[in-house]
Amino acid sequence: MLGLEHDFRIVDTRATLDPDESSVATHGRDISPERLEREMLQAGIVRAVASPGQRAAGRSYLRANNAVARLSIDRPFVAFARLNGPRDSGTGPVSAVRNLRAERDDHHTRPDDVEQYSYDDRFHGFTLAPHVDGLPNEDVLARLEDADLPLFVHAGREFPPEAVETELLGYDLPIVLGSFGGYPLDADLMNETLDLLDEYDRLYVDTSAVRYREVLERGVLEHPDRVLFGSGAPDVHPNVGVMEVLTLDVSEDLMARVLAKNPARLVPALAEGADV
Repeated sequence: MLGLEHDFRIVDTRATLDPDESSVATHGRDISPERLEREMLQAGIVRAVASPGQRAAGRSYLRANNAVARLSIDRPFVAFARLNGPRDSGTGPVSAVRNLRAERDDHHTRPDDVEQYSYDDRFHGFTLAPHVDGLPNEDVLARLEDADLPLFVHAGREFPPEAVETELLGYDLPIVLGSFGGYPLDADLMNETLDLLDEYDRLYVDTSAVRYREVLERGVLEHPDRVLFGSGAPDVHPNVGVMEVLTLDVSEDLMARVLAKNPARLVPALAEGADV
């Protein structure tokens, strides 16, 4: 695919780096760090947040997180640690009953893990996919609040905005909902998430897999400082996500905010000249 031509500095808040055979097998893809970096450069992306792909059930993310941090050295990647937990992310009565008995296992994230990641200068934030990895216990979430680093959350039909509000938004930390909280392609949930931005000052959204121009433009126009560019690479080529923003009917100033200024304000390691 040809490289895009544009005059914007672009950083990406949503990329997955599969660092080992387990992650590759889970996702059924094998994209090397070199290929991911090359595709980013083709899209004009100069730096990207990277976190591990889904691990097999019962496996800890500790080794995968450390591998992503190691692979990010001397590459334009900013490592985020992926978390998991024993609690069911569903909103129904069955989930509520399960959570009464939810006990942390050896492979689940513990408060000490969060503290270690927080003070390790290789990591700049956290990633959470509740629908596949479960929700951490409250003591882990409290430690995340203490760390005050960005938490990027995979939200959508299986972990909708109402669940995000119930489980996470009571904690005082910056939270970014992937795909406007409406993955896959649920415009109603995306609009519900945008409504939540009016109520929660530390809530943000990323643009990955938001294929509706009207929804994207609403987000950018109504909340110009809280929409962050995210490509969703390598599931899609980053060129796709970049073009979706570049073709919006908004000013160049607003595009520049989404593509670089907003992400760099939330994740300083994405800023121009940052030492990572």
